[in-house]
Amino acid sequence: MFTVSQLLAHKQEAGTRTVATVTPGTTVLDAARLMNDQHIGSLVVTDADGGVAGIITERDFLRRVIAAEKTPAETPVRDVMTRDVLTCSPHTKLDEIRGVMREKRIRHLPVIDERGLHGMISIGDLNFAESQNLSEQVNHLESYIRSA
Repeated sequence: MFTVSQLLAHKQEAGTRTVATVTPGTTVLDAARLMNDQHIGSLVVTDADGGVAGIITERDFLRRVIAAEKTPAETPVRDVMTRDVLTCSPHTKLDEIRGVMREKRIRHLPVIDERGLHGMISIGDLNFAESQNLSEQVNHLESYIRSA
């Protein structure tokens, strides 16, 4: 079973480890373009010290910009971001992350360690880890059956 640290290492090997960030003053339009360019579903909003000030997601665009009839080119991220960001550490168990995501109905969790922002875990990452785990179990069972 993968750990958060192992998932982040896998993402680094795949070239997708970098966490995309914006500042609170970035326009929603620029944030959306960055997400589109990088094929990601969220951005961490960082303060002047590099700390996590919030997160903005595709759902935020839909609910807090489009449905609220705000102008993306004129609306700063600070006006629509989620401020109370749930996070995890590199040592958090994947089952715990899955439970938090299910309970809170979220799809992205920033990973924070003692140095600050360390990575991002998405529901897609959890699905990948689960599929790898199931593949390993199937291989183990097939090997066991062949040896019997």
